[in-house]
Amino acid sequence: MNRKSILLLSLLFIASIAQAQVKQMSLARVNEMADLPQPLQIINWRTMALKFDSTVYDFNAKGKYWPMVWMDSTYKNFKQPVMGMYTAIGDVRQGRNVNKGMFHEALANMGAVLGASMVGIDKSNQKGLNYVRMLKNYFNSDTGWDIMMNNTAPEVALLGGGYGRDWWYDVYPNVLFYAVYEKYPSEPGFDQIARKIAEQFYKADSVLNGDYNYSYFDYGKMKPMRTQICAQPDAAAGHAYVLYAAYKKFGDPRYLKGAVSAMHALENQKINPTYELLMPFGAYLAARMNAEQGTHFDVQKMLHWTFDGTAVCREGWGFLTGKWNGMDISGTVGSTVDHGGYAFLMNTFDAAWPLVPLVRYQPAYANVIGKWMLNAVNASRLFYPQYMPADHQTIPEFAEVTKGVIAYEGFSKASTFDTLYKSLKAPVAQGDGPKWVPGKNPEVSQFSVYGSGHAGIFGGIVKETTIKGILQLDLLATDFYREKAYSSYLYYNPYPVEKTITVKISGKGKSDIYSLVAQRFIARNVAGETKLSIAPLQAAVLISVPSGKKALVSGNLLSVDGVIIDYNYSKKL
Repeated sequence: MNRKSILLLSLLFIASIAQAQVKQMSLARVNEMADLPQPLQIINWRTMALKFDSTVYDFNAKGKYWPMVWMDSTYKNFKQPVMGMYTAIGDVRQGRNVNKGMFHEALANMGAVLGASMVGIDKSNQKGLNYVRMLKNYFNSDTGWDIMMNNTAPEVALLGGGYGRDWWYDVYPNVLFYAVYEKYPSEPGFDQIARKIAEQFYKADSVLNGDYNYSYFDYGKMKPMRTQICAQPDAAAGHAYVLYAAYKKFGDPRYLKGAVSAMHALENQKINPTYELLMPFGAYLAARMNAEQGTHFDVQKMLHWTFDGTAVCREGWGFLTGKWNGMDISGTVGSTVDHGGYAFLMNTFDAAWPLVPLVRYQPAYANVIGKWMLNAVNASRLFYPQYMPADHQTIPEFAEVTKGVIAYEGFSKASTFDTLYKSLKAPVAQGDGPKWVPGKNPEVSQFSVYGSGHAGIFGGIVKETTIKGILQLDLLATDFYREKAYSSYLYYNPYPVEKTITVKISGKGKSDIYSLVAQRFIARNVAGETKLSIAPLQAAVLISVPSGKKALVSGNLLSVDGVIIDYNYSKKL
């Protein structure tokens, strides 16, 4: 192709992008976020995830409080050793010689395996160890619950969260497991475990029969329970996610029935049921199941519940907004009311997992998700001591112990400690570790190992482009158990003027470029690199389709060579 042809294609590309077809929805909470957050600094999250893995998975690491990992040979649930990982640096409840080495959390282990896998590390064969297989030990058959749980045994469960008193802690390890399972589908024994989990969740949903207003569910007795902890009906989103993944994996229509049932139970809530990490999965499933199954779940309602901070049980849980002493903190996830706001590292990472691929199924939220992700990705560096100014940290003098890969558990508008760190101005980087074992857990337990292991979720989704502040978000990276798809990326222009970036076209041969927002092919027979111009404060969603393939329209589905590229197609080719 000559230079004149390339220029012509680029001009066509630029002209076409500006003509949006899909009307963009808005969310009030995202409207509060900065168009272009300041100071703007996007760190390389893939590099961070790779460094976390190489640094933390070192049994011979030197330094005070290191190593962060050990081997637990108590053989709970399966006759194999399992790696233990500290929840927080220096946590006195943990380690090889404490509590028989048994206290370690699935949230840490599974999150770190998933995070590493997201950036290309094979955790099933790393220096002769299979960290994927070790995760089987969290499948609690000894308890009769037959699901993944946050610990390997109830003997140590009361030291942390979960085990029959806090429902999300019991559900979320299964959500994590299904993600890991998608990455390692051939791991021996995973099929059987995944099937059993799906069976337990299907039975539980049948027992609940549309009423998820309980503190937790006893999966051994198949009985819903109430305790002093308020009801967590957003557990329905976790049930639905696992059951829909199981349906896509195994094809059992009962699992689809259970997923639909759980989603109806979630949607029928009268007040915002958000508790911890599960509501974003409900929003994602609403969009995906509407597209794939013809359901009519209210995506907007579930996104409002996800973002707005109007939760009643977990008061104010949602997405933070604002600029604190010159630093934009918008897009982070946690309590919007605790001490003026308290954002958490792991919650922010994990929200991207379901919310970014949502755009594939409902591109009307391309602007919303693009703008939110820019804010979240930018602000999340502030959890790390090397990126937060020292006078905004509780323990900057201990930053060296993190080796640059472990962040604070969160940051707040004011110190959440009763008498400590009260002179610090917002945002205050801190963590709750010292409160878990008062008087015993050291100050450094404010550094969160378990949250930092999830950095690979950002690492697998986010790349910078040739324009600072315009990110390339991979819509397929966390769209687990999806149908076959062509490479799909979201770009959002946060500037008040049009910006042009250079885009690398995926694939070896030539491609046709389809704009999901404009609902038209905007370039044909392109290869290598091309230019993309994005209108001010607008998103572009581009799908690279192999050139020369036949496009077909069936109802609202537009497919190319049998692969759906648009689930909401609304006009003739």
